[in-house]
Amino acid sequence: MNKSAMEVVRAARSEKHITGHEIRKVLFPDFFELHGDRLSGDDPAIVGGIATFHGKAVTVITTSRGHGIKERMEKHFGQPEPSGYRKALRLIKNAAKFHRPVLLFVDTAGAYPGKSAEENGQGQAIAQNLLEIGQVKTPVITVMYGEGGSGGALALACGDEVWMMEDSIFSVLSPEGFSSILWKDSSKVEKAAEMMKLTPNDLLELKIIEGIIDEPNDHTTVLKNIDQVLTTELAKLQQLSDDELIQRRYNRFRKF
Repeated sequence: MNKSAMEVVRAARSEKHITGHEIRKVLFPDFFELHGDRLSGDDPAIVGGIATFHGKAVTVITTSRGHGIKERMEKHFGQPEPSGYRKALRLIKNAAKFHRPVLLFVDTAGAYPGKSAEENGQGQAIAQNLLEIGQVKTPVITVMYGEGGSGGALALACGDEVWMMEDSIFSVLSPEGFSSILWKDSSKVEKAAEMMKLTPNDLLELKIIEGIIDEPNDHTTVLKNIDQVLTTELAKLQQLSDDELIQRRYNRFRKF
């Protein structure tokens, strides 16, 4: 069944879809979390560390919305602060040093917009990720598994490939925000969602993402589908030399 853009948005925000915790627990059972940005803090909205994937060392980074109201408030409902982006960049640069592939899993409405984030350099942290992740000499694959909002998501999706779950979105801002800015009327949110081209099918047609991962209701099958895609794509990327990898990444972004 073909879903409307707004139906995809609602599905991406649903509590029923896969979580970062499930992904780490099933696909990376030996995941070892690493903390801190070595500058100002340790944002719990970003959970990252090292693991093995089919016997090979990888770096895994996921956004986390938390469980329970207290934890969710601490994590700003999955919206990272500057220390979160700096932590992700630190882990990615460390992975490049040892030539470990990086696997990122993103579900965030966007970067945390609070006063503390602005005071600590939110814009600079995002910009630094865009600049430096694009230059690391190791494969970097991002999977959007829920919401992919604005620069908050883009700062974790600037590597070699971006894949989207069937019920996920990737957009410059929310349909509600788009509707309010363009028409000063939030009731036109469904029209906004259609215009924004934020669904996986839209983005695949525009060649902004590499592919769509099937997302049935059974989470076990969803995880197997993610595993299959990552296994196939990593095998391709790891055959490239460092120079070939960087040139391929450069060409990917230049076509936009």
